[in-house]
Amino acid sequence: MGWVRLSFRLALFSLFLAGTCLLAVGLSIADRLRGTPIDRNPWATLCFRRACQCLGWHIQISGPRPDGHALYAANHISWSDIPVLGSVTPLRFLSKSEVGHWPVIGWLARQAGTLFIKRGGGQARRIKADMCQLLKAGESVMIFPEGTTSDGVAVLPMHGLMLSSARDAGVPIQPVTIGYRRQNRPDALAPFVGDDGFHHHLVKLLKQPPLHIEVLFHPAIDTDRTESMTELTNRLHLTISEGLRRIHAGEFDPDAQCPVRTVDGPELSRLP
Repeated sequence: MGWVRLSFRLALFSLFLAGTCLLAVGLSIADRLRGTPIDRNPWATLCFRRACQCLGWHIQISGPRPDGHALYAANHISWSDIPVLGSVTPLRFLSKSEVGHWPVIGWLARQAGTLFIKRGGGQARRIKADMCQLLKAGESVMIFPEGTTSDGVAVLPMHGLMLSSARDAGVPIQPVTIGYRRQNRPDALAPFVGDDGFHHHLVKLLKQPPLHIEVLFHPAIDTDRTESMTELTNRLHLTISEGLRRIHAGEFDPDAQCPVRTVDGPELSRLP
């Protein structure tokens, strides 16, 4: 059954990637004809939703979404965090530079306007300035303050440098917790850690029954200067950690007004 499931999902995902590449090329051509760039964010959100559907993931969402743009900050477990969170709301992502070199995926990420940062490359302050500019322009940016992926059971220590871009831009920080579950337990396959390659990890996931992914939005954090960045970072860490504890304790209560559920097969629901 696993190989049948894998073959079906890989076929769908391959068709999706081909269609997304054609869309990206079409948008690039339209840019040249118009002389001004087309906003990629709505298209990226649509593509992320379709990717989640093709991969057969079951996603539930709870909590208040901000009315305006914000700096989104989430715990980081896997490469799959990006399509899941990107399917919820238009976002620009900050990702490690290695992703930009992945075949097809890296090219599509660049087309979607992803910001890439090289570890230890001395780029942090330049990237922070780019993020601040995007936030001031009215775009939302998603970062993973842990700086690397975790085992999905606990949240690693967070770094505050990139978070300070929200304060510089005068926008709130939107904490988000993501958790992966299988058979009412933390999923052991979802974490993308160690030396595992993207293609190998993708195959492992697609051979198994669908992932259950739970996304919890917390109340936005005001970035006024009444607390230090260290205090703000610690507060964010506690908020996201408590969200992960609630998810794995079975206390997750999806909002009936905004859940997203994807299933194996043609019957696929949509976000409102």
